[in-house]
Amino acid sequence: MILQLVYKEILYRRLNFVLGTLAVTMAVALFVSFFTTSEASKNETIRLTRDMGFNLRIIPESTDMEKFWNAGFSDQTMPQEYIQRFTLYKDFSFAHLTATLRKKITWRGREVVLTGLGSEIEPSVRKKSPMSLTIKPGTIYVGFEIARVLNLKERDHVAILGKTFIIARILSESGSDDDITIYAWLQDVQNVLNIPGRINEIQALNCLCLTSFEQDPQNTLREQLAQVLPETRVIMNRTIALARERQRLMLEKYFAFIMPFIVLACAIWIGAIVMINIKERQQEIGLLRALGYSTGQISLLFLTKAISLGILGAVCGFIIGTAVSLIYGPEIFRITADTIKPGYHLLAWSLIAAPIFAAISASLPIMIAVTQDPALTLRRE
Repeated sequence: MILQLVYKEILYRRLNFVLGTLAVTMAVALFVSFFTTSEASKNETIRLTRDMGFNLRIIPESTDMEKFWNAGFSDQTMPQEYIQRFTLYKDFSFAHLTATLRKKITWRGREVVLTGLGSEIEPSVRKKSPMSLTIKPGTIYVGFEIARVLNLKERDHVAILGKTFIIARILSESGSDDDITIYAWLQDVQNVLNIPGRINEIQALNCLCLTSFEQDPQNTLREQLAQVLPETRVIMNRTIALARERQRLMLEKYFAFIMPFIVLACAIWIGAIVMINIKERQQEIGLLRALGYSTGQISLLFLTKAISLGILGAVCGFIIGTAVSLIYGPEIFRITADTIKPGYHLLAWSLIAAPIFAAISASLPIMIAVTQDPALTLRRE
């Protein structure tokens, strides 16, 4: 009986039902599109801020810091095996660990920085794309300024400290000391400098997730490093490290701020539509009450209608939100576009949450209407 009344009610008040469904559809579509692209958004932010470069430098404790800042690297060395200790601490906030050995040398009448790079170590065992250059043994990457001044080309054979290398790549101009740097495989540099198994720096990325803008990760990082390598010290590029975390926090806080307003607006919209519908039909409600229909039955009529538009809005919202994400998401998140995929679990959640959301939004105006005295309602009409 109630279902028949609901069906007739929907057919008779089609515009009202469509407007209510539209409100739920908009709310669901916004949520679905947000959560469908949220992983891509998160990964894109990580990748873009990651490209700022390493923000942690782990150097020997005995380093003279005045010499370090003048030269740009430590004049002390430490065992290469130090980097392997991080694999025992998978929950620590150090990622993309790269053993390096840097030294200034005079080559072809020019002062250059010879840098050996080892393979990246990822303590968390999660597969991540490398941040540093991947250099094969026997090859070198030459900085822009060195190549320009010495007229070097890719595939040229050059000798450095008695060993012949092939230039695999001429680096683009960076506007930093990379332009006067020659990069090579770590073991090759150790061999030509005659210090096998030694490094003077471990580069890393801070992956500590802050919970507020006021937090400073440096103390936590130093406490963790003291457990892994008490013979070293960590230097943090605060500008890069804090910029990465604050960018992430800003996005999280922005969405957390705007979503409640969207939900509230949709709830008010649905409630207003239901209230207008009920107000227009006060005489009918009075007649139903006079004919013996209980308050519960009349409330159930309007609640069932609200739940119906909630279910329809959930399906439509999921389709629209997913379509918008798949069409426009890859244009926004170009680097991580492949992570944007339909989230069918969101449909299940929408089919549960949207009808409840619609029913709650409609409950207040329904209660106001059905608790009125039918005699007073019919007398006014």
